[in-house]
Amino acid sequence: MLHPRARALLDLMIERGVPPTHTLSVAEARRFYRERRHITQPAPPAVDAVRELTADGPHGAIPLCLYRHGVAAGPRPALVYFHGGGWVIGDLDTHDTLCRELAIASGCVVVSVDYRMGPEHPFPAAVDDACAATRWLAAQAGSLGLDATRLSVGGDSAGGNLAAVVALALRGEVPLAFQLLIYPATDQHPTHGSRQRNAQGYLLTADTMAWFHDHYITDPALDDDWRASPLRADSLAGLPPALVLTAGFDPLRDEGVAYAQRLSEAGVRATLLSFERQIHGFILMGRVIDEANEAVALCADALRRALQP
Repeated sequence: MLHPRARALLDLMIERGVPPTHTLSVAEARRFYRERRHITQPAPPAVDAVRELTADGPHGAIPLCLYRHGVAAGPRPALVYFHGGGWVIGDLDTHDTLCRELAIASGCVVVSVDYRMGPEHPFPAAVDDACAATRWLAAQAGSLGLDATRLSVGGDSAGGNLAAVVALALRGEVPLAFQLLIYPATDQHPTHGSRQRNAQGYLLTADTMAWFHDHYITDPALDDDWRASPLRADSLAGLPPALVLTAGFDPLRDEGVAYAQRLSEAGVRATLLSFERQIHGFILMGRVIDEANEAVALCADALRRALQP
C-alpha cells in the first residue's frame, strides 16, 4: 500500500492543479522543479563549508559545489553526487539540501556536479561531464583535502544512472570505493513490469518518462548503449560495492532491483534497500514524507561504513 503521506502529497498536487511535467516546456519544467523544493524539502541544514569549484571537462568548464562538515584529521572520503531530473531538469540548488544532509550524516565531503543536460546537450553529454568531473576530483584530491582511495559516486534517478555509468566507464582507471544508487534509471527500454504497474498516478508517469527520454536521447538506437542503459553492459564485474535504493510505487523499481541482482551475480557486494510504500523522488521530500529522512540516514550510514579507513 502507498504510504499515507505520499498519498496525501499526490492528492494535494491534484487538488492544486499542478501540471504534469510532460505538459510543460523545458524552461517551465525546470522552474517548477526548482520552486517545488521549497514546499517538499526540509530547510537546508548548516554545514561548516560550502565551496564552488570548476572542473575541466571535454566541452568546457563543469560547475561543482563542495560541502564539508566537521573536523577530521587527514584527507576525507568523498561522494561525487549527480542530481536527478531526467537528464533535463534539476541543478545544484534542487539537491542542495540532500547534499548537505549527506555531508553531515556521513562524514564525507560531498561534491555535487552540475552536468550538461538535454535538449540543449543530448546524450552522451551528461555522461561525458560526469566522467570528467570524477576524473578531475580524483586528480585534485590532494589539494582539496580528499582521500583519492575513498572516492565514491552517487545520485538519484537520472543521477543514479550517471553514477552507475561512471563506475562502469572508470573501472580500472579511477579506484572508486562505493556506489550510492537511489532509484536509478538503468534501462531505457520500457520492458520492466513496474514501468506498466506504476505508469500512472504516482508523480513520475510513463508520459513524463517519455518526455525526459526524448529530450535526452535523440536516436532510439542509443537505448542499447550501456552509457544510457547500464543494465545492458556486458559485465558488471569489478565494480565497487553498492547500495541500491528503490521505491515500490516507482516506474523504475524493477530495473533498480534487476541492477542490484546483476551486481550481486557479478560478485559485487550490493545491498538492495526497498521503500515499498514510496513514490519516485521521495528522498527529496523530507518536509512532507517522514520516511525520506530515514532513507537519507540509511544512505549516509552506508557511506560512512563503506568509506571508513
